[in-house]
Amino acid sequence: RVFDVVVGSVPGDLRSFFNDSVTVAYEQDGSRRAALVEGEPEDMDKFVRLLFKALLRNVTVTVRHPAKVGGRVTDASDHRASVSVSPGEIRFENCPDPFTVDLSAVIDYERTDRTVGGKKRPALVFRHVADGQTVTSIATVPNERALNVLGRYIKIEYDEAMEDLETFDPTEEQLEILVSIYSAGGEANIADVVTGDVAQTSMILDTLREAGLVADGESGAALTRKGQMIVSSYLESVNA
Repeated sequence: RVFDVVVGSVPGDLRSFFNDSVTVAYEQDGSRRAALVEGEPEDMDKFVRLLFKALLRNVTVTVRHPAKVGGRVTDASDHRASVSVSPGEIRFENCPDPFTVDLSAVIDYERTDRTVGGKKRPALVFRHVADGQTVTSIATVPNERALNVLGRYIKIEYDEAMEDLETFDPTEEQLEILVSIYSAGGEANIADVVTGDVAQTSMILDTLREAGLVADGESGAALTRKGQMIVSSYLESVNA
């Protein structure tokens, strides 16, 4: 019985031999074991998709969507839903308001516990960008195994993006502007984010554009997905 899947994680002494890989953790005869599967990128992409599809096929979750839009808590209620996966996305269906999450739009996630139907159950809280807005969704699952598998799939592309961001070390001024844009709802006019000299702020915004953290929006500078991830990571460290 599979209880966890790790995409792209290869033991240090094997990294020179493998390109794309998947580690599958499973239980057999009362003991836990792990199998390493490797192959060509195209083959592994298909394998990963089919593996998660099989593991999540009969999983029923309780979803609340959207639980938040930006920082505003909505009046959305909990609904039972089934899960289906396809390339680059996950869909929650067989519920009053089915919705699809683009994996490349996931900017943050955390594991927690919720009480549903009088029982305490594991849950995944994840934030993603939909129609230009940051949306928070909550999926409560029946057990830790389902939480592991669902969480691994939702954060596949998130982990890759975070690896890209590890090489970026923002300055205090850059962080200040990113947080200002974030606080304004993810998009702001330069006049709203000026921290001192207008010319200096414009120069800093240019460096953020070059780094792919800020783009031009309808009403000013807008955070890209990576920009939102930088801010989320920073705020987590501040509030820790």
